[in-house]
Amino acid sequence: MLNLKGKRGLVAGIANEHSIAFGCAKVLRDCGAEVGITYGNAKAYPFVEPLLPQLTPAFCLPCDVTNEQEIERVFTHIKEAWGELDFLLHSIAFAPKDAILNRVTDCPKAGFLTAMEVSCYSFIEMCRYAEPLMIKGGSLLTLSYYGSEKVVEHYNIMGPVKAALECATRYVAVDLGAKNIRVNALSCGPIMTRAGSGIGHFEELIVKSKEKSPLHTLTTLEDVGNMSAFLVSDLSQNITGGVHYVDGGYGVVD
Repeated sequence: MLNLKGKRGLVAGIANEHSIAFGCAKVLRDCGAEVGITYGNAKAYPFVEPLLPQLTPAFCLPCDVTNEQEIERVFTHIKEAWGELDFLLHSIAFAPKDAILNRVTDCPKAGFLTAMEVSCYSFIEMCRYAEPLMIKGGSLLTLSYYGSEKVVEHYNIMGPVKAALECATRYVAVDLGAKNIRVNALSCGPIMTRAGSGIGHFEELIVKSKEKSPLHTLTTLEDVGNMSAFLVSDLSQNITGGVHYVDGGYGVVD
């Protein structure tokens, strides 16, 4: 296990015990990092509270990423509590039902804008707030999926949104590289999260992924957490601007 003792970071987007953010936060904490967490709103907190004994976070704050004041409040708290930040993991995605369940052609404008704001722009915004706190450099991470580069049935509008997120990752990596801030995306195989369950025929997608991937395995929360720990660690100090696959090799098979 990597030793991340002395590193402090924010894991944004914990929803419940099945969320990727929780899996990553747990691995990062087990590796010795000090972790602060955020969740979406008051409705999510009853599902987050039981996880706190496992994570022992430095802080646990609500953060509706459609409200910049809440984002600013989180980073103000970080500045006052820690003074600096070593890493940020952004695991936040959402699309309204009328956007995710319809063809891309039929996606309503409002649904598209909401999906883009929550799933893509919020990462850019958090990077902007994290930048001045990464005094000694740092690692910024976000979560993507194979549907960003190939058409995955029923993934619909989230495909273009995740493509935008991956592109933003590359541009922000160039923006912040001179400050030794690394920016990367993790492209995970399908995991039964709350967000995933909103995708039509998601169970079929999971079965197909296991059958098609060279390793014939399903991606676990721990798998993603392990990759996030590596990208947070100093072992990845020369890696930035990339999309790193944690999918059993699914992405290399036609």
